[in-house]
Parts: sequence; structure tokens; C-alpha cells
Amino acid sequence: MTPFFSVVIPLYNKENFIEDTVNSVLNQSFKDFEVIIVNDGSTDESVLKANRFKDQRICVYNQENAGASAARNKGIALAKGSLIAFLDADDLWLPNHLKILKNLYNDFPNCGLYCSRYKTKISRNKIIKNDLTNCVEDNYKGIVADFFKASLKNRIAHTSALAIPKHILSKYGVFDVNISSGQDLDLWIRIAAHCNVAISNEITSIYRFEILESLSKTNILSKKLIDFKKFESLEKTNKSLKIFLDHYRLEYAIHYRVFGSISKSEELLKEITSDIHLKSKILLKLPPKLLQTLLKVKHYLRKKGIDFTIYH
Repeated sequence: MTPFFSVVIPLYNKENFIEDTVNSVLNQSFKDFEVIIVNDGSTDESVLKANRFKDQRICVYNQENAGASAARNKGIALAKGSLIAFLDADDLWLPNHLKILKNLYNDFPNCGLYCSRYKTKISRNKIIKNDLTNCVEDNYKGIVADFFKASLKNRIAHTSALAIPKHILSKYGVFDVNISSGQDLDLWIRIAAHCNVAISNEITSIYRFEILESLSKTNILSKKLIDFKKFESLEKTNKSLKIFLDHYRLEYAIHYRVFGSISKSEELLKEITSDIHLKSKILLKLPPKLLQTLLKVKHYLRKKGIDFTIYH
């Protein structure tokens, strides 16, 4: 029997988290799903722990280390369900997650993305709610009027808090294996630029940022980032998309400056036509060493549960 959901979990060295993550799937109130775990060449006991689950809905596949995009793409290729729900191996679903997405799909067919609300765990003892910049009310359920505008402060589409019809991925493509940071963002842009996006009014997942090696925690010079030029034609007809992409151009430009690549920073800044906040303008004038110190302070404060952004 074909499952309604295919749950795709890329797995790489998450031995301390994978059991809790899989259990959060097995505890779903909606039971019609398969779980595809793609072990991306883990060198710890991640795959050993994943294989301990004896539920017939779970299948574990192995591949040589090729990155999260390749692991997710393999899961997509193996998926039998109508909707594909992604879950990172260290994030968690609340028991209502799949039920809420199923209801959203039933109520608003023909969308490209189905998104649930999520919380972010920024430190051991601090979980924050994600602000959608007053574009989407907390109790709103339905089609998002302006996906890119609503995603400026916190993304509406988060990898562990959404589902995508498999035929949409066949039409607009899968994760770009040539991008090592921002590959999910790249895919959401490709889909949302052409399709409606639906959002639920209930929180159903927890994004565990405190254990993730994000762009802000690692040297940007070692990353393969999105080539924004691929979206130039779309930006010309979609003002919100232009502002949205300029936000990420600015973020990348600041991080390039943090790690001493002034030329790459300035190259990105030349592409920005949207307004730049005064705080960001000040940071762009500071020397890399001082920026590195400020970044360390930001990370320290976040561990203490104090979160803020310099982009607004």
C-alpha cells in the first residue's frame, strides 16, 4: 500500500540525536507514512542507532559521504508517498506535525509548499517563537499572500517544517548538490516563485539551531553558496523576491567581510538595490578582526538565550 507521506531524513554523524528524531516521527498521530533514512557516510554510531528501529515503515539506506543535498535527493528518488516531508536528523516533530500538514494539503490543494509553524531552540534552555514580520498573523491558516516579504525576518519555509508534493519536485528540481550552504533556500525560491505556498496556524516542529553548524558559525570561505544571478530574470518582475535576495546578499557580504574577503563582499554589495539598515552599514565599515569579535559575542549571547538580528 502506498503511504501518504514519505519522510526523508539525511543522516550524518548525529548519534546523539537520531533516536529522538525518529521517535518524534513514530509518535505522530497521523500514521500513514514511510521513513527513508539516508546515511551519508557517518563515521560515528548514527547508522547503528538508526538500524535499531524495527518498525517496518523505516528503511535505512547507505551512501558514501556526498552531503545533505545528495542524501535528500536519494530519499526523494526512493519516496513512494504523495507528499514528501523532510526532517533533519537533529530536529524534532510534535505529535501533530503530519496531521496538520495533511489537513493543510486537503484544504488548499495545488500548492507547491505546505508549511507548518515552528519554534527554534537557540540554546539549551531557550526556545523562541519565529516572527513573520506581521505579514502573517499567528492564527492565520491559508495561502501566503507574499511569501518572500513574509520570510524576511524568519523563513516561512523551514526544512523540517514543510512538505512538498512529489510532482512539484519533478517539475522544479531537487536540491542542488553544488551548493553546500543554502541549498534548501535555493529550492524554496525555485518553487515559491512559481507556486502558491500554504501555511498552518499551529506550531508542529522544533528547529534545534543550537547544535547546527550554520553559516554564522562556520567560515563562509569554505562554503559553496547560492549563485543569485540565476534568479535575475525573476527578480525583475517580483519586487519582493528582489528584496528577499538582497537580504541574503547582504548577509553573505557581511560574513565575507568577517572572514577577510573584502573583494567578494563588495562584489555582492554592488548587486544590492534595496535599502540597507544603518546597523548593517556600520558593520560593513568595521575591520574583519573587530567583526570576528562581535560575532563571538553574538554567539555567546545566543547561548545565553538572547537572540537578535542586525539585518532589520
